[in-house]
Amino acid sequence: MRLALLSPLPPEQTGIADYAAHCRAALNQAGVDVLTPLQGQRPITSLATAKAWVAERDWRRIDVVHAELGGGRHSEFLTLCALASLPNRPALSVTVHDPERLIWKPVNGLWRAVNASSLLPRAAKQAVALLSDPVTLMSERALARKLDGVVALTQTGADRLAKRMKLAPGRVSVIPHGVLSLPQRPLPDLHDALGEVAIKVLYFGFIYSGKGIEDLIDAVGRLRHEAPEVAGRIQVTIAGGTAPDIAFGGQGSYLDQLRERAAKRGLAGQVSWELDIDEHDIADLIQRHHVMVLPYRESAKLALLGQMRGTSGALAWAIACGRGAITSDARAFAEEISHGNGAAYRQGDVPALAMRLREVVEQPELLLQWARQASVLAQARAWPTTGQRFLGHFQRVMARADQVRGARAQVGGDSGWARKESL
Repeated sequence: MRLALLSPLPPEQTGIADYAAHCRAALNQAGVDVLTPLQGQRPITSLATAKAWVAERDWRRIDVVHAELGGGRHSEFLTLCALASLPNRPALSVTVHDPERLIWKPVNGLWRAVNASSLLPRAAKQAVALLSDPVTLMSERALARKLDGVVALTQTGADRLAKRMKLAPGRVSVIPHGVLSLPQRPLPDLHDALGEVAIKVLYFGFIYSGKGIEDLIDAVGRLRHEAPEVAGRIQVTIAGGTAPDIAFGGQGSYLDQLRERAAKRGLAGQVSWELDIDEHDIADLIQRHHVMVLPYRESAKLALLGQMRGTSGALAWAIACGRGAITSDARAFAEEISHGNGAAYRQGDVPALAMRLREVVEQPELLLQWARQASVLAQARAWPTTGQRFLGHFQRVMARADQVRGARAQVGGDSGWARKESL
């Protein structure tokens, strides 16, 4: 099988790029020849550009084109739209990382012009995006109907995506986020030198407003006020990427704001920072802690366009490392920790998060239970196994595309390929 993968890839620093790199390696291991035609290309920003790029290439030797859609990126979405318009094309498949939508951002020319302007305020650009949303949704649904295969990472995401894109039940497959096969290390000692319970809590991921990191600091601060003997047994590490374009904004350094927040709550000695971690050090970082906390909050502005029901690369790391997680109920997190590998609370509910933290201090056996279940999940979701699941998915996608192609041929809808550059 020869597959063209449309996706960001390292060295681009995004969760989808990392996911795609691991998925490509797993597919190679499963015997799939994976090409990456968009790698090194300039971003595709219009359907006309996408159609011209597609027309220049010979797709006859490609069995499946599979795209990783997410992060509001246009290149992969527009390239799929261009491919879908061909009278004779490869099978088309996607993994949707941000269901219930395919792309969320407008693709029309007006929005591109407005977004490119340095003179218009951010509020004006957001208004145009909101007004353009009906057209964006039509474009998403039109492409979704033409796809031969659609994958979501959770059942929650699959259900929401199928409903919003108006796809028939069962048209969206679920293949959970693959994880690396890592040596499983036991939890660190749950007691300090005096024999008292001491819990090491980790936030891991990109550090920017919207991840709810403030709630984690506030929850420990609340415990320090209400139950100082409990709060004193919690050490918090905030770790992850701090790209300038997301860690700094018009109101100054987000990192400095978090540090100031911790200091005001008397937590300067209980909160440590490990920034811009090298990928090779991530597993050690996570396994030096007892539990990961992901206190995400959903964007109120994004809620005007729909519900984002994706999962998290950080949560996949926790599973791979055999660690439980305390998460908010944002996205599809509640489903991801419903396997006995963690606990959820209502997003934005700082007292509820404080209670979850208090529970693991007072019942540290929970951490052992979560870690065991995370290790079980890690075996089931290892990338080699996930690669085999995708191989089966692509075989079904090719069969579906053949059926559609045969139906077109019966009504005279097929046409030959023009002479083009080899892909």
